[in-house]
Amino acid sequence: MPSRADEVALRGTLLLEDGTRFDGVGFGAPGRKVGEVVFTTGMVGYPESLTDPSFRGQILSFTYPLLGNYGVPPAGARDDDGLPVLESEAVQVRGVIVRGTTRPNHWQSGRSLEAWMREEGVPGLAGVDTRRLTEHLRAEGVVRGVLDVSPAERAPAAAELRRAIAKGPKYDEERFMDEVAPKRPTVLARKGGPLVAVLDCGIKASILRALLDRRVSVLRLPYDHEVPTRWEGRRVAGLLVGNGPGDPAELGATVAELKRLSNRSLPTLGICLGHQLLALSRGASTFKLKYGHRGQNKTVCFPDGRALIVSENHGYAVDPASLKRTGLDVWATNPDDGTVEGLRDDSGRVLALQGHPEGHPGPQEAGFVFDRFVEQVRRRG
Repeated sequence: MPSRADEVALRGTLLLEDGTRFDGVGFGAPGRKVGEVVFTTGMVGYPESLTDPSFRGQILSFTYPLLGNYGVPPAGARDDDGLPVLESEAVQVRGVIVRGTTRPNHWQSGRSLEAWMREEGVPGLAGVDTRRLTEHLRAEGVVRGVLDVSPAERAPAAAELRRAIAKGPKYDEERFMDEVAPKRPTVLARKGGPLVAVLDCGIKASILRALLDRRVSVLRLPYDHEVPTRWEGRRVAGLLVGNGPGDPAELGATVAELKRLSNRSLPTLGICLGHQLLALSRGASTFKLKYGHRGQNKTVCFPDGRALIVSENHGYAVDPASLKRTGLDVWATNPDDGTVEGLRDDSGRVLALQGHPEGHPGPQEAGFVFDRFVEQVRRRG
């Protein structure tokens, strides 16, 4: 548990919009945050999950009972391509809920989970029944809530917390792109490799690494930027739309860009939010899931009988009934709830997966999706 003799004792409270309350020990940074409360079933990879921009605006509860044993990389750690070793530059969640934490014991650890959250200004709640919280969210669906972490002698009244929720932002009305998308184009180059444009809606660094590892250069564009046919004398040979937070139906500028004929001729890969945006660009529709798919143990089934375990983090899905006359076919499904997990078109140029084929954190069984995409890009470029 996160009690330390040299730290100020904190208490923490989570109040859900429906009145359900959880009290426990506070850790990380004192503060009060309002957000959509969701859970993830992943057993490992908490640094990657906390830095995944898809979690922007959410309070994340971990079903695995103990976090922190291998710590967090040192501040500012980057790989050889200049990308952060985690999924983004900062913690993206608004708050963290765990059953318990422990001190790190790993040779690569640069700091503890608690210290990292203090530095990032993120409050955390420990010592609560996360199983009960997960069962509540599965039964009732995701709801907004407020996480309050403050000195132990101060316990906020329920009325005070309810007012905070009422004044707080509604998740599907928030505009996250200004917080997670780049402001200007940049290039991550591989000598001699074809150039792939990436419409960045809050993409994970691991997706960019997956392209670079396959000797592909990346033109990283803001989510609403026009995709050029050439950049600095190089031909754009493919297009990738990655993950990100929020309601896909709110990203009209990205959908409009994907509709442009010059882009529809490119080999295109959509991942997570990108999967949904590609469907919207062809005339399909999306809907919000009751409690979403978040974890590294999600099953995806293909028509040929194969099944893969993938990492996922999404709260919206493509409506299969809306796919008629879109030119897109269902390529994969979720066996638990029947939702669409993959799409492709007859030409073979468009491929989309709801899960994360880069597998960080999680299994990398779906990495062949990148291979198929890059193969098409090389043929074109």
